[in-house]
Amino acid sequence: MNRILAMACVGALSVAISGGAAAETSNFTVIAGGLDGPRGLRFGPDGNLYVAEAGVGGPNTTVGICTQVPAPFGPYSGGPTARISMIRPDGTRSIVVDHLPSTNNPPPNETTSDGVADIAFIEGRLYALIAGGGCSHGNPDTPASVIKVDRDAGTWTQVADLSEFVMTHPAANIQPADFEPDETFYSMIAVRKKLYVVGPNHGQVIEVDRDGAVRQLIDISASQGHIVPTAITFHHGKFEVGNLGNFTSAAGTSKVLGISRQGKILDSTAGFTAIVGLSYHHDQLYVLQLTTPLGALLTGQIAGNGKVVRLGRSGSVEDVVTGLTLPTAMTFGPDGALYISNFGTGFPGNGEIVQVAADTFERVERDAER
Repeated sequence: MNRILAMACVGALSVAISGGAAAETSNFTVIAGGLDGPRGLRFGPDGNLYVAEAGVGGPNTTVGICTQVPAPFGPYSGGPTARISMIRPDGTRSIVVDHLPSTNNPPPNETTSDGVADIAFIEGRLYALIAGGGCSHGNPDTPASVIKVDRDAGTWTQVADLSEFVMTHPAANIQPADFEPDETFYSMIAVRKKLYVVGPNHGQVIEVDRDGAVRQLIDISASQGHIVPTAITFHHGKFEVGNLGNFTSAAGTSKVLGISRQGKILDSTAGFTAIVGLSYHHDQLYVLQLTTPLGALLTGQIAGNGKVVRLGRSGSVEDVVTGLTLPTAMTFGPDGALYISNFGTGFPGNGEIVQVAADTFERVERDAER
């Protein structure tokens, strides 16, 4: 993902799984477990939930072959351990496609992996964002990319080479000490039969069409600096992008940028902390926060600190879901419930999907209208 989530695992390793699964204030139910770094998730046209998994990296190193991620977070090592899983309404899980490129940091952060970062559907076809690919990630034969997945055959084909794009289209404000040659792509959405991808390390939003044509929608770093954009959504004709920030950022300083379809920043809403997910429900914006405060990652105080907040019409920020531990993505289902990837980084084999009942949001929004 990026440096911040790599550092998160230093603290994450000191947290017992049993102690972080749910705080007393939590209002969610675990519906699936045993995942390796669950990230982006979407419901498919078949009504099943599809989940991107980062994997656990591997032993393959490319030191001496290509530019590496700077120490202490690099060099990475890679392997084909990422996958996409499908969860049926009854909770049973099956693998849709596996052996996808995954990468992990060196000790002591080696449980922090990037693999499949997100998924999206266009006309019933499944597309996936591969963040763990590329030579600097220990996977020289498979770049960071957008791929199309054949759900029936369990096979995939490359649509767009994103490693090549970021190397030939550098961002305006690249931080040498915090640089990923192949990027650490985080989120992807489908809008009007095109895919839009967010790169947190370089700060770019990239458009990919189904034929593989790639162009930059906006270089956020050019005007905002190294703010680490992560989550993206599209609502009422504009994109909205949230940012993670860094360890020097105070709580409440992450923001959501409104961006036009032409790639212009239209507005900005602050008051959030460490954004990793954005979703709308009945015209209400819900924001997934990794942890509060972000600096808690350095001390290991992460259990139960993740939350989902709602942006009120007056600009207020209200807690809706609490007790999450290193959540990484969320999506509303056709049933109106919210589904969240929990223990999304730092706990290989212990990632889970949690569900927040639909009536939670109906009640929150009803109360807000009074």
